[in-house]
Amino acid sequence: MSSTNSAGAESSRTGSRTAAVAGTILAVLGVLAMIFPFVTGLSLSVLVGGLLVAGAIVHVLHAFSAGAFRDKLGQVILGGLYGVAGIVFITNPVFGLLTLTLLAVGFFVVDGIVEVAWGIRSRGQPGAVWVLASGSVSFLLGGLLWLGFPSDAVWAIGVLFGINLFVTGVSVIILGRGSRNSIPQHTAQRSQG
Repeated sequence: MSSTNSAGAESSRTGSRTAAVAGTILAVLGVLAMIFPFVTGLSLSVLVGGLLVAGAIVHVLHAFSAGAFRDKLGQVILGGLYGVAGIVFITNPVFGLLTLTLLAVGFFVVDGIVEVAWGIRSRGQPGAVWVLASGSVSFLLGGLLWLGFPSDAVWAIGVLFGINLFVTGVSVIILGRGSRNSIPQHTAQRSQG
């Protein structure tokens, strides 16, 4: 039984080390994205363009297997739309960056409105204040990005993506450490029980 516990503990230690390495890589990439937000934003724009072109290919290929002519035509039209948008994003990543910034503005404004409404509706319940605060911050961020548009497009997407990567990396590191710290307690409880 102790060999089973030690094998489980070793597996958990390996998992926590993997989480620490992965989290560190994500956090470092996040910091780099925040240091070089314009390059990050352009890279994301090109990546989205590539994904749109891939989607175009899938739609056109699906047109061959679609049944009726109307379905085939619909798939070809969608493929054309995806393809044009993807090529625009790839050949003019600054335009793509402007578009991504506008999408971010829309996301933050809508998210803010929904969370504020949810927070107001949930008054008196635990966590309602945090939902209200989160919605207010999202709405404010969307408003600030809109007021600074288009000049904020140069840095906004890169910084937001970098913050997301950094926070995700730190979270993965903390979760990995938490699972590593719970191993001795869990093993001790099993050996006593």
